[in-house]
Amino acid sequence: MPKDLKHEIEQLRETLRRHEHLYYVLDRPEISDAEYDQLMNRLRALESEHPELVTPDSPTQRVGGKPREGFVKVPHSSAMLSLDNALNEAELRDFDRRVRQLLGGAAFRYVAELKLDGLSMAIHYQDGFLTQAVTRGDGLVGEDVTENARTIRSLPLRVQAAPPRMEVRGEVIMNRRAFERLNLDREQQGLSRFANPRNAAAGSIRILEPAITASRRLDYFAYFLLAEGDPFHESHWESLATLDKMGFKVNRDRRLCADVEELLDFCRQWESRRETLPYEIDGVVAKVDSVSQQRELGWTAKAPRWAIAFKYAARQAETLVENIEVQVGRTGTLTPVAHLRPVEVGGVTVSRATLHNEDEIRRLGLEIGDAVVIERSGDVIPKVVRVTSQGAGRRPFGMPAECPVCGGAVVREEGEVASRCINTNCPARLKESILHFAARGVMDIDGMGEELVDKLVDTGLVASVADIYNLDAEKLAELERMDKKSAEKVVRNIEASRQRPLPRVLSALGIRFVGERTALFLAEAFESLGKIAAADLDTLQHAEEVGPNVAESIYEFFREPRNQELIERLRETGLQFEYQATRKKGGALESLTFVLTGTLPSLTREEAKARIEAAGGKVTDSVSKQTSYVVAGEAAGSKLDKAQALGIPVIDEQKLLEMLGG
Repeated sequence: MPKDLKHEIEQLRETLRRHEHLYYVLDRPEISDAEYDQLMNRLRALESEHPELVTPDSPTQRVGGKPREGFVKVPHSSAMLSLDNALNEAELRDFDRRVRQLLGGAAFRYVAELKLDGLSMAIHYQDGFLTQAVTRGDGLVGEDVTENARTIRSLPLRVQAAPPRMEVRGEVIMNRRAFERLNLDREQQGLSRFANPRNAAAGSIRILEPAITASRRLDYFAYFLLAEGDPFHESHWESLATLDKMGFKVNRDRRLCADVEELLDFCRQWESRRETLPYEIDGVVAKVDSVSQQRELGWTAKAPRWAIAFKYAARQAETLVENIEVQVGRTGTLTPVAHLRPVEVGGVTVSRATLHNEDEIRRLGLEIGDAVVIERSGDVIPKVVRVTSQGAGRRPFGMPAECPVCGGAVVREEGEVASRCINTNCPARLKESILHFAARGVMDIDGMGEELVDKLVDTGLVASVADIYNLDAEKLAELERMDKKSAEKVVRNIEASRQRPLPRVLSALGIRFVGERTALFLAEAFESLGKIAAADLDTLQHAEEVGPNVAESIYEFFREPRNQELIERLRETGLQFEYQATRKKGGALESLTFVLTGTLPSLTREEAKARIEAAGGKVTDSVSKQTSYVVAGEAAGSKLDKAQALGIPVIDEQKLLEMLGG
């Protein structure tokens, strides 16, 4: 291979790393997004032509790998303890007094750092390369989220001049701009908004598909450096400076304080300026700078004695509830929202607040016209804290019996707080219904992802799940960014879906509690969709694993007139509404339950599942004490770990074939 080609690849990587650092860490971009993309595309093309030259630290390798099956539990090298809180200046002075007493009057300094409102994560490096990322968890054991952490652009994949084994601890956050963009996207899709950036960041780092995590634009601020398991410097302040030099994003808004008065001054300064920051903070963290003094001060069972979190008070204001309306989310959940007389809270004008559900309204004793206190405590969507006075002419709120969007039936299951619209074709939940219907393992309509579904619904081509079967290549090719070849492929996949068996059709309908496993039991018990739809509550419970709650959900679904209309339209498209049981009674695997994980040498999962069921066995998605065997192939995921932890027998494809009789 030409030396100049290798040199070009390495030069591209170094250039991209430099611009990532300038943009995501220093906030000083030197080139446009288009120029950056051009460099990245060139590197991707060269690595695609020469895969033997791809390295784990290449900027192209931030997003990669298949969606995970779950997250593996990992013990921390040392406990990631939470901090005690000081809720006012008097409590912070008490903390300072205790530190001075325990150190016997010796001189010491505090490092004051802004308390970012995110989640803690430990990053491990081996010989300078990022090898593992672990969430805080319970402080002793966290979850391995390495593939997701690699997507965070401010987190270096490789560190120059690093010790052989290094651990960096820090905070994963989502800044306000990324948070607002995410919530706007979710709102446009009919999904519920995240309450605050902290929840959004925590949810994003634990998504099973790294590509989705990458799209959320998370950020990482480092605040702790360990080498070979011990602090890297005698001074915490010096450790922060070293992290900065290594290329990590370290908060520049920090101060080395000679005493508690300087510390308090820092706290007061940032309480008044917190709204000017591009991210949420909820206080200031104070740490004794000297590591030897930290060791002298020691730890309690729950927290270090050498550090404390000074928490800012929640931002509150009083206003009037002028009305309560109901929003319908993408999954059909009805959420009451209070419309408020506009009021300023922490520098932001607020006119709406979530009320969550009927039970929360009842707990508050709230009616329309009441005066209330609302609060923003890291929550961009404010919440109602309490009623301060009852309004004259107040009137109670009641959850509607019919969906405010489609007029369909609204159901609240026993023991649950949420009310839901059960009309699959409700415009508020139509996109989610179609995505579920077309998903892998359901009707398997490959190519019908979020982007295409958005266009189909937004352009009016699809106003019902059944309309999928009226699409043709000519209509699809007219859509933006859809060429003829792609359109023809989608149409072929739609046609192929007409042959999916009844259990798939049942699962595709989106009946609550009816997933792949329950759908199979229903199909085997009734052998036709018509019989399932006509069955009463008692009869439905004759199916295996169908209890009262599941039966009620099925019964209500088929009593909704709009769902009945959908079923008839789907029947006319030629979907499979009849079923011949495949599980053989008295077969070689009768009464045995299997879980499949990883890639098998010769059988696809669908083929392995079909053969197990034909021999009388069951196949489930999750490992439990009721699992008889886990069949593990190449790149088996967390299901294998769970099976080993529970002592479930693990077999390979060859052993499965032997059990099947060849």
